[in-house]
Amino acid sequence: MTSATTTAWEGRHYIQGQWQAGRGERFSTVDPAHFDRVLGTYPRGGVAEVDAAVRAARQAFPSWRRTSRIRRGECFDALARLIHQHTDQLAEVLARECGKVLDEARAEIVEGLHMVQYVFGTARQPTGLVVDSEIEEKDLYVRRKPRGVVGVITPWNFPFAVPLWMLGPSLLEGNTTVFKPSEETPEIGQRLVALFEQAGFPPGVINLVHGVGEEAGAALATHPDVDVVTFTGSYEVGAKIRLAAAQCDHKTCACEMGSKSAVIVCQDADLELAARAALLSAFKTTGQRCVSAGRVLVHRDRFDAFAERFVELARRIRFGDPFAPDSFAGPLINEAAVTKVLQYNQLARDEGATVLLDGGRLDDAEHAHGYYVGPFVYRQEYRPGLRTIREEVFGPHVALIPFDDDEMGIRIYNDTPYGLSMAVVTEDYRRWRLYRDECDYGMGYVNLPCIGAEVHLPFGGVKRSGNGQPSAAALVDAVTHKTAFTVNHAREIKMAQGMSSDV
Repeated sequence: MTSATTTAWEGRHYIQGQWQAGRGERFSTVDPAHFDRVLGTYPRGGVAEVDAAVRAARQAFPSWRRTSRIRRGECFDALARLIHQHTDQLAEVLARECGKVLDEARAEIVEGLHMVQYVFGTARQPTGLVVDSEIEEKDLYVRRKPRGVVGVITPWNFPFAVPLWMLGPSLLEGNTTVFKPSEETPEIGQRLVALFEQAGFPPGVINLVHGVGEEAGAALATHPDVDVVTFTGSYEVGAKIRLAAAQCDHKTCACEMGSKSAVIVCQDADLELAARAALLSAFKTTGQRCVSAGRVLVHRDRFDAFAERFVELARRIRFGDPFAPDSFAGPLINEAAVTKVLQYNQLARDEGATVLLDGGRLDDAEHAHGYYVGPFVYRQEYRPGLRTIREEVFGPHVALIPFDDDEMGIRIYNDTPYGLSMAVVTEDYRRWRLYRDECDYGMGYVNLPCIGAEVHLPFGGVKRSGNGQPSAAALVDAVTHKTAFTVNHAREIKMAQGMSSDV
């Protein structure tokens, strides 16, 4: 593996076990912390490259499906050892490419490693069920079978861990894959595929196609010979993928599509814990996590004290170079993200917010060549229909919203088209149980930030946040289908429910 600091990364597709430079146009990536620095160039794949990759995956499927599950697991053991060996170097590439601070980038590499270790650990676990029949002479089995070719389309904000959430379960279960990383972060995706190759995964089992979403991503999502599409990204794109899958007689999809997550600070909350949990939820990764808290709901009796402490902490955090040890978070991913965040900051004012902190665009000498925006914190009294407290911003933009009682807190939390992550801060077990049961979410936390997923749990949401097929450990349900298998040991036919077998 080459140095993470090189400015001459050269992207290549990986199809049928061969690295290919690609033909035609290429696209460039820049360092979001120093947008005058070009990091690398990559082939702009499209229909032809996706078609070749899908054909390779389809050809490899029968052999890989028949390969011992134990052998497939051993490939993941080798991959885990390679990731562990290259953790620091991979973290540097990730930090350079997507702007995460180095500590957080390293944590993402470790999260990806944990997914690989989890997959390896399940390789020797039971994969089906033996079920009793109502007829003594019959044995019943429930087995899982791989679906076939899985398309893997992943985001730039978790460009190492999320691909492994999808690739790991898919490949262990006997599927083959075509991976399209984000055009914002193609290098870390390519490095990951190189490790799969070194780990001994056979040609065609994993294929890589670079390109932009509207071209390579769309071609992969709609390809007639792809059986499952796994996707993390915006609702608008995920909705198109779901529609394409619904119109195909064999295709399914697992889509995780954003959120308007929240931390709920109850009347009995430990305010110091609550303020720190909310700060991490709102501003880690510069608010560019699907589970980032765009809202903090605070009981009105505690609002002033909480807001004072939260703003005090927010003033302390430093958005700076990802490789600076005192940076809490780095830049936004690109200029479009900067524009969007600043527009929502203005929209909050237009909707009557009381601004408590406005970091604005950071344009001093240290930040002038990066996509840096400081924290924006505001108080907003709840009214139905307010866009800023219902729509995803994906940046350091957070509303502090007072509520009067638990019923109102639940109503405000649920008043958004999304339902991904929720944290409640309370000392009352009856109260957190109420929020647990009444809020719409896929992941819930108590006395914690609303970020911090672990790979052996499902990762997904409800409403516009997901289609009921979560990633990470739970992806196995999307990339396999269960079969019922019945064996008769008698020398006559006995039918279930007492139906006669006489002919």
